[in-house]
Amino acid sequence: MKYVFYVLGILILTLGISFTIQSDLGTSPFDALLVGLSINVGLTVGSWEIIIALILICCNSFLKRQRPEVLGLLTAFTTGIGIDMWLFLLHNLITPELWYSKVVCFGIGLVLIGLGTAIYLHTNFAPIPVDRLTLIIQELTRTNIFFSRTFIYLLFLIMAMVLNGPIGVGTLLTVCLGGLMLNCFMLFTEKVLDRILTHSSPSPNYNKDKEHSI
Repeated sequence: MKYVFYVLGILILTLGISFTIQSDLGTSPFDALLVGLSINVGLTVGSWEIIIALILICCNSFLKRQRPEVLGLLTAFTTGIGIDMWLFLLHNLITPELWYSKVVCFGIGLVLIGLGTAIYLHTNFAPIPVDRLTLIIQELTRTNIFFSRTFIYLLFLIMAMVLNGPIGVGTLLTVCLGGLMLNCFMLFTEKVLDRILTHSSPSPNYNKDKEHSI
C-alpha cells in the first residue's frame, strides 16, 4: 500500500506541474528552469528533470556528508516520464486563452503539486532530490518546510530568469504560496495516510520507517 501511495503522489504531482505549464502564467521556479533549459538547450522537460536530479543528488550527498541517495534518481526518472506524459496528453486538451481560465488552470496545478508532493513524501521512499534538498535545508537551518522551500524557490528563480524560463505571476505565487501549501498538505496527509497505512500493514517495519520520515 505504501508504494501505491508513492506512485499516486508522483502522478498527482506531475499532473499539477503540467497544469501550471499549460496555464501560461508561469511555473514554479524549478519547473521554469527545466522549461528554460528545454527551450534553449534542447531535450524534453522530463529529461532535464532527470539531469538536474543527478546534480542535486551529488549536492545533497555533500551537504549530508553521506553516500549519494541514488534511489532518488528513480523518483526523478518516474517524475520526468510523468511530466512528459501529462504534457503530451494535455497539450491539445487544455489550452486556456482567457485570463480567468488560465488562473483556474494554474490554481488547480498549484493545489495538485502540493497534494502530490505531500503524499509521496509521506511514504518516505526515494524523495525527488530537490525535495530531499528541502528537507536537508530544513534540518540544517532548524526551521520549517515553508522557509526551506521558499529559499530553494528563490534560488531556482534566479537561475530560471537567466535562462528565460516561463516566469510570470504564477511563479511569484508559487514562491509565496508553494511552501505554505506543502506545509499544510503535509499535516493533512500525516493524519490521513498514517491511519490508512497503519491499518493496511500489520508489519512493524512501517512504524520503524516512520521514525525517519518527515
